[in-house]
Amino acid sequence: MIKDPTKETQTYQTDIYPLLQLLIIFFFLIFVPGIGYFVAKGITTLLYGAKTWADVGTFNIANPNVKNGLWILQIVSTTIPLFVIPVLFARFIVRDTRTYLKSTFNFPPVLLVLVFAIMLFSSPVMEVLVNLNQKLTLPAPLKAIEDLMRTMEQQAQKATDAMLSMKNIGDLLFAILTVGLLTAIAEEFLFRGCIQTIFVKWTGNTHAAIWITAIAFSAFHMEFFSFLPRVALGVFFGYFVAWSGSVWTGVWAHFLNNGSAVLITYLYQHKLIKLNPDDQHVFNYGAYVFSLIIILILLYIYRNIALKRPMFDF
Repeated sequence: MIKDPTKETQTYQTDIYPLLQLLIIFFFLIFVPGIGYFVAKGITTLLYGAKTWADVGTFNIANPNVKNGLWILQIVSTTIPLFVIPVLFARFIVRDTRTYLKSTFNFPPVLLVLVFAIMLFSSPVMEVLVNLNQKLTLPAPLKAIEDLMRTMEQQAQKATDAMLSMKNIGDLLFAILTVGLLTAIAEEFLFRGCIQTIFVKWTGNTHAAIWITAIAFSAFHMEFFSFLPRVALGVFFGYFVAWSGSVWTGVWAHFLNNGSAVLITYLYQHKLIKLNPDDQHVFNYGAYVFSLIIILILLYIYRNIALKRPMFDF
């Protein structure tokens, strides 16, 4: 039986009530990216002109500068703010960077190997969740909302396709750096660092905090038709961080997920592999069951090593 699901032993020093902490984070998530949006608009307009900025809004990829404009918008209005918000919050609002950022590297390096293995073997399970998610529909009275969400996701996919149109190795490395590494650091500091910590304090239950944060993490991306697999990823990341006490295990997992998607996309674009990254019917039922069993075993090993427990401690 799991009696102590987390490596964290320090007490929380801030007197700010958890609900207020969440409201402050929510305010930052509106205010800071909003500033970033106008900064990105100014940079893009200055470099490429007002026409390019207008084309960025309509994803007019016929304009050769739109791709650069989309990257500027992504980095300045999303990636940088998502990193700045948790750092400022932890440093100046709650004044406890160790607890809220968990930036320590004090964990067994073998955990990174286990994270790699878990992410590798999770592909079939993720495929099941993707296919299940695609079959979900909202009730008839909410059909208009479902149609709106589908349209929004199609627009977001256009932006992603334009940004991940990689012509050479330089484009690949840049995409892996930004989409893979920088996004992973920013989102993990925010969600598994600050937000998960807030919910741990609020609920007093690490498991509840991990699942609530994973749901919030998926909802934040506003992609209904990939909601379930992203919740699962959030749960993985959450337990990696809670058990190890370090956000970097979550960052590593997040990077592997995003970076591998970018790499597979590049290889497919250049006809170096036949596997279409959008194909969600790669595995069979046997692979699904095998994937789930291996993941559970590896998670069990990860937990015991991270918490320094005997391997057969149930």
